[in-house]
Amino acid sequence: MLKAFHHPSLREAGCDEAGRGCYAGPVFAAAVVLPGDFYHPLLNDSKQVPPEIRIELRAFIEIHALDFSVAHVSNQEIDRINILRASFKAMHLALKKLKDPPEFLLIDGPIFTAYKKIPHLCVIRGDGKYASIAAASILAKTYRDEFMQRLHKEFPHYNWYDNKGYGTPEHRRSIEEHGLCAHHRHSFHILPGQLTVDSGELSINHGDP
Repeated sequence: MLKAFHHPSLREAGCDEAGRGCYAGPVFAAAVVLPGDFYHPLLNDSKQVPPEIRIELRAFIEIHALDFSVAHVSNQEIDRINILRASFKAMHLALKKLKDPPEFLLIDGPIFTAYKKIPHLCVIRGDGKYASIAAASILAKTYRDEFMQRLHKEFPHYNWYDNKGYGTPEHRRSIEEHGLCAHHRHSFHILPGQLTVDSGELSINHGDP
């Protein structure tokens, strides 16, 4: 059973990202503010939900959420600042796009860079614990999947329609045959059967939960 809130008296936004470990494409993030009576029996971590149910959940979330937004950071920016910073930047951009600023943030994962002095709580596997984070994971995942499926039309030989840019055996074989394109993350040092992320050094500020 997902928790509705951490602070029920505050305007609380859940945040999550999608595509952090992919070989190609942007990293997406979503921020979602839910009403107190929000409930859907199938809402869960997007990785635990079949694709067709994700689409159903996305429509339900967008209709019933008090506020939501989705943002992304390009693969070129990922290469420039590294994937961890890019993931945080995507979350910040999503938060900035909300119609009204939240008073508290629930962040999926162990670390986060504070946004505009808004207090936050980092929750490991939060998309399976809090409804707002789970909703954010659904939006980030479905928006990113659609983005990669559109890119597939331009680069069908990588089969991004199915693998969404993740490092599947098929995707790695396509890279070996065709090389990297403009949408791949060159800083990931993609080699046959291997992936190394050059994350660089990062100073983390947890903020004040």
